[in-house]
Amino acid sequence: MADREASGSTGRAATLSDVAKLAGVSIATASKAINGRDQVAPATRQRVMAAAEKISFTPNELARSLINGRTGTVGLLTSDLEGRFVIPILMGAEDAFGAGQVNVFLCDARGDSIREQHHLKALLTRRVDGIIVVGRQTDPRPSLGHDIPVPVVYAYAPSDDPTDISITPDNRAGGRLAVEHLISCGRRRIALISGDPSFAAAQDRSVGVTEALRDAGLELVGSPMYSDWSEHWGRDASAMLLRQFPDVDGIVCGSDQIARGALDTLRDLGREVPGDVAVIGYDNWEILATNSRPGLTTIDANLQQLGRAAATRIFDALEGTEVASGTEHLPVRLVIRGSTIPRR
Repeated sequence: MADREASGSTGRAATLSDVAKLAGVSIATASKAINGRDQVAPATRQRVMAAAEKISFTPNELARSLINGRTGTVGLLTSDLEGRFVIPILMGAEDAFGAGQVNVFLCDARGDSIREQHHLKALLTRRVDGIIVVGRQTDPRPSLGHDIPVPVVYAYAPSDDPTDISITPDNRAGGRLAVEHLISCGRRRIALISGDPSFAAAQDRSVGVTEALRDAGLELVGSPMYSDWSEHWGRDASAMLLRQFPDVDGIVCGSDQIARGALDTLRDLGREVPGDVAVIGYDNWEILATNSRPGLTTIDANLQQLGRAAATRIFDALEGTEVASGTEHLPVRLVIRGSTIPRR
């Protein structure tokens, strides 16, 4: 009887609401449990998954319940010209919506506010059910406003309006994680080479680095070195660094490109990596990190998880679940390769 009540007497497919009701939790909690998010207690997750199995609900039903009574389309509006950030975010969003169940319209505004407004109007004309706005850097961006008739979630670049819903990687925690890893590898003379200091990412990562060093009773070797996010800067900066501080044994780099440049200079100067100097990058840009010599240890911003979270917020809003406004900082993760720990 409970099974028939949960899935309805009309033979319709089970929905997320049915799972939540059977498990005795909110729709938001059921969504988090099914999508593998960390904010759910193990016992609650087990109860939700048991309920889902009992009424034959699958994650793709999340997409079906989203489509029910709507157009089944979501707009993804980006200014990421290179696609380095938007593509993994798009992949994560599609995973959450259910592949093939929701159409995602990708629009590239190319950093142009007029083009962005044009794409926004086009998406609304198509009657999309929601919009995910993806920036190309983590600096706050102008809000689209509150006159939009569908839910809007800002991913990677948060909105400058605290009443909007924004999700961004925790770059401060990433800086801490990089230093904590180097310290765990026995490094004590740690320097920082980063990118454009006008970027929030550069400043946030620097704060995390200095906090972690202070907590360990250490100080940064020299001052943070800032310029652009390039291999060329990584080569030049590491050469200057080693001339001033030849006893450096660890370098935190603000991006994988900078780290690749640092590896080149260290090799040219006869410094063994990681024997003499350990190097850690940021972004886990795999084409760079896996082809470096040695492979590059780096901080991964978990962009697919960011996309899944953004899609879930859209879904929650459409289901009428209250979604907290403000900026949520999602955890990042350490990916260990040969530039900090010798490979055998």
